[in-house]
Amino acid sequence: METGTTHPKKILLVEDDDALANVYVMRLQAESFDVHRVANGEDALAAAREYKPDLVLLDAMMPKISGFDVLDILRNTPDTANLKIIMLTALSQDSDKQRAQGMGADDYLVKSQVVISDVMDRIRFHLGLS
Repeated sequence: METGTTHPKKILLVEDDDALANVYVMRLQAESFDVHRVANGEDALAAAREYKPDLVLLDAMMPKISGFDVLDILRNTPDTANLKIIMLTALSQDSDKQRAQGMGADDYLVKSQVVISDVMDRIRFHLGLS
């Protein structure tokens, strides 16, 4: 790659709440990220292969396939095994956090305990931008 040409980092946002997803999409785009949003686990798995994100922001509780199942499948698929994955979830139990970390999540953020700027900080940290 030539020096001086940097492509925006690609974020796959997996969130079934449209209002919340829109807030995150707008903030990520404002911070110059390339964002692709999907609303369920099935679409997340397809998008991870096709969109090839640098980082996945993954909700846990979704229809069809849960975020935990998505995490498990991504970690056990060679093409996506090394993706940075941040779980962003309403589940605040320590057991859920330990489960996610045990399955290979890079980070686990509880929606009620973080504001969007905290999430942006964690994204930048995991992408080596901070």
